[in-house]
Amino acid sequence: MGGNGKHRWKISFHRSNLKPMEPKQPPKEFLCPISGSLMYDPVVVSSGQTFERVSVQVCRDLGYSPKLEDGSRPDFTAVIQNLAIRSTILSWCETSGTEQPNAPDYSSVERLVRAEMAAEQEKRSQEIRVSERELLNGVAEKPPVMFTHAATELGHRVNHFYSSSSEESVVIAASPATPLPLATRPLCYSSSSSSSEIVESETQARTINPSSSTPEEDQFLPKLKSPEVFEQEEAVVALRKLTRTREDLRVPLCTPRLLSAVRSLISSKYASVQTNAIALLVNLSLQKPNKLQIVRLGFVPLLIDALRGGFADSQEHAAGALFSLALEDDNKMAIGVLGALPPLMHALRSDSERTRHDSALALYHLTLIQSNRVKLVKLGAVPTLLAMAKRGNSASRVLLILCNLAVCAEGRSSMLDANAVECLVGLLRTGEEGAVDSEATKENCVAALYALSQGSMRFRGLAKEARAAEVLREIEDRGSERARAKAKRILQMMRGREEEEAATDEDWEGGLNSGGGVGRTRYRVGYGPNSTTF
Repeated sequence: MGGNGKHRWKISFHRSNLKPMEPKQPPKEFLCPISGSLMYDPVVVSSGQTFERVSVQVCRDLGYSPKLEDGSRPDFTAVIQNLAIRSTILSWCETSGTEQPNAPDYSSVERLVRAEMAAEQEKRSQEIRVSERELLNGVAEKPPVMFTHAATELGHRVNHFYSSSSEESVVIAASPATPLPLATRPLCYSSSSSSSEIVESETQARTINPSSSTPEEDQFLPKLKSPEVFEQEEAVVALRKLTRTREDLRVPLCTPRLLSAVRSLISSKYASVQTNAIALLVNLSLQKPNKLQIVRLGFVPLLIDALRGGFADSQEHAAGALFSLALEDDNKMAIGVLGALPPLMHALRSDSERTRHDSALALYHLTLIQSNRVKLVKLGAVPTLLAMAKRGNSASRVLLILCNLAVCAEGRSSMLDANAVECLVGLLRTGEEGAVDSEATKENCVAALYALSQGSMRFRGLAKEARAAEVLREIEDRGSERARAKAKRILQMMRGREEEEAATDEDWEGGLNSGGGVGRTRYRVGYGPNSTTF
């Protein structure tokens, strides 16, 4: 008896020194990416991720889409209850001895989201200080430029993430291969020279030291600075002709001194002086080494003013100059920051075909970066662009801009809200027979539809309402190679989802007909480790 008592005492002593069992940590997929808590009512959003329902509601109410660990941002357009993951969470709680999750408090989640928004805004402010503001300082070397057009452009950006040509995960090259325009020169430029293009390395080799001068500069500079309007006009007309026919002189003539003299003439009240000064700038901007220098010397605000309220011919050349400058990747963000997007949008309605053409292509190249896409969407450009496409006003070029907007979450949401699917399908259905650019219009329509179909659960329903399948099947049979490839992918996506839904409906009907046996089968699918049913 004593031995047994001693033995029991030893066991009791041994157990008293054991460390308490640590609570088991839940799998990462059971936690809401926003609140970090075990999910009570998990839901699947349009982009495929699973969140706590309250977290999604808070983000919707605040108009915010958080940046996830993989760098993507979720689309909260549609929400579907995730019964499979909820059942799995409850099962895990039971087996691990963890208390089941409670419904989160809205105000607590809101505080977390607002804190995240504040941290992201602070990070953006730092990015602006080292990028946009640095650029703005760079374009005001002498004399200072009044950045009145950028006053409203440096505010808060929702879902803003930078990086020019390799930006986030929605760059044009990685998304719906949008047909690039063949034009690399403004329509307002017409060269009488038959000489071939100068190789860029040779052009760069001719770049001169800013402190030196050329005979041409010495010849024209005094007249450009003359108080006599006749001499100003004579100089800019001669320089315009010279830079149109002599490509080899464009880089040597693009000096700070000569550009400074031309800058003052762009604001001239005399139509001939202003028009020829801007046309000269277009010619100079055709050479790649000159593009960045022209922007940094403060010409963009002057071109914006000319596009807004200049003479008719000046507006044509101003649109052409902005298009030419926008071809340079390092200029895209600065041109957008300085406020070029609103006047370019307005210029799309111009009576001049040249102005419409160059403005559209300027907007296309500017919206190759995310910051300008977001700006344009905030300006309410999507309904206007869709209306112009319907009316056939430069439809193929307008659709290029819409293709760029469709690859970002803000643009995609705005386009779906504006019935873009119905509009694009309608354009494909009418076909614009006899139009010169009808094939390009079809290609761009299909490319825009393809971009809208990516990561959006709303697209299939809208496409079904617009009877897109029959039109896309016709494109798949008779369209161009590019259009056929995109149409085929869209149809595969739509068929895949329809088959998935049909299979789900069939399982459900089978469960109703066979009673409890199938009900138990669905129970096992829902609770099993390989469950995919939502």
